[in-house]
Amino acid sequence: QVQLVESGGGLVQPGGSLRLSCAASGFTFSSYGMSWYRQAPGKQRELVAGITSTGGIQNYAYFVKGRFTISRDNAKNTAYLQMNSLKPEDTAVYFCKARGRDTYWGQGIQVTVSS
Repeated sequence: QVQLVESGGGLVQPGGSLRLSCAASGFTFSSYGMSWYRQAPGKQRELVAGITSTGGIQNYAYFVKGRFTISRDNAKNTAYLQMNSLKPEDTAVYFCKARGRDTYWGQGIQVTVSS
């Protein structure tokens, strides 16, 4: 069975950091591009960052560029999102997505930035 399982979320103060992980199984991870999306209450789901299957190219939404870093470890079948200098506006449910022959979504994980 295909699974994408996010971890590493939680509550953090403004200016703090979190690292999200997305553990993949049930498909050929190294053949899939990976991305992170987020969705706040009452808002549309939005793309945060993406990375190609080899990790050679990364892209970011303007509102996180310079603060967040997407990466992947194909040997571990895991994608990451390092989030630094967090702001209250970053509060959302964060979703991991795999794109290739098929598209798969994780269940989402809560990130709350609040003092």
